[in-house]
Amino acid sequence: MGVSTSCPEKGVAVVTVDFPPVNALPVAGWFALADAVRSAGRDREVRCVVLAAQGRGFNAGVDIKQIQAEGSGALVGANRGCFEAFAAVYECEVPVVAAVQGFCLGGGIGLVGNADAIVASEDAVFGLPELDRGALGAATHLARLVPPHLMRALYYTARTVTAGELHAHGSVWRVVPRDALTAAALELAGEIAAKDGELLRLAKAALSGIDPVDVRRSYRYEQGFTFEANLSGVAGRVRDTFGKEGG
Repeated sequence: MGVSTSCPEKGVAVVTVDFPPVNALPVAGWFALADAVRSAGRDREVRCVVLAAQGRGFNAGVDIKQIQAEGSGALVGANRGCFEAFAAVYECEVPVVAAVQGFCLGGGIGLVGNADAIVASEDAVFGLPELDRGALGAATHLARLVPPHLMRALYYTARTVTAGELHAHGSVWRVVPRDALTAAALELAGEIAAKDGELLRLAKAALSGIDPVDVRRSYRYEQGFTFEANLSGVAGRVRDTFGKEGG
């Protein structure tokens, strides 16, 4: 359980998240993920990082139960941890390919929205249930996956979209059967890793430099409204319905 790194092919590092039962990451998990991605990107032998997960789903966001149990300290920690993990993917010195199966929710959207490419299984679904969890955030990253009006509708309703729908929008590179996900992600990563390593690093920096939106600043701006919701008490009122019938 936790975050691990392996190198199954030359030039490719796979960072795998495993926090049963649903990969809802605790505070320490987000920071561990950030450290693993940054470390892999700094390795001069690595030319592409694959971000993967064990279990039923890719990522279910933050561990709401930890926040319920530990209060504001855990909330601040989760916000900082998510910020660091999302930034680590975006700032990774080499391209990052996300391999997504099952559910990709909340913080998962932050990760894949900042990845360079996404390969998904046919059963993958993507969404932000933030308004149902007493939180705000990651609209910055959802906006990188779907058109603006669809992003707003998905955000307000907390509905999900399928991997096939995102493929139609051009934000998912390939959709494959679940048992073919690892191979498909490694195939793309291998094709990327076959390029010159130094040139890849320059290309990653160049592409990030021409992004029209500063994803770090815009996400931090969103987080400010999460704090406001908590200070006003509305976040706690909504969050306390999590896991309860009708909540």
